[in-house]
Amino acid sequence: MKYEKSCGAVVFTKENNEYKFLIVQQLQGFHGFPKGHMEADETEEQTALREIFEEVGVKANLIDGFRVVDEHIIPSKVDTVKQIVYFLAEYKNQNVKFQKSELSAVKLLAFDEAYNTFEYESSKRILSAAYDHLSKAVY
Repeated sequence: MKYEKSCGAVVFTKENNEYKFLIVQQLQGFHGFPKGHMEADETEEQTALREIFEEVGVKANLIDGFRVVDEHIIPSKVDTVKQIVYFLAEYKNQNVKFQKSELSAVKLLAFDEAYNTFEYESSKRILSAAYDHLSKAVY
């Protein structure tokens, strides 16, 4: 079994004392979080921060204590498992500018809206874990 590794983050900001999450929409129509393949000599954290900036144009800061791994089989590649490491990242007072070659839209949504936007249970689980982490801390 071969593995492909990507890293990304649940990206949020706070507006009027409410957490808002940046949800990306892939060109294929599916919703998720900013993420991408690791490059040589990058750490997981460096990959996540680079991908956030490349995909949505914001400089974010990772929040300590949150790291979730998601794995699934890649349907188009026999014997290949996609492993995605997600962190939690905050940005403040920045304009979002998404990468139109990879994304069709970026949405800034409250938790319930974001949760209901996802097509995949894994995305809902990751968002819920991130929201739970935020609820237990003060940011």
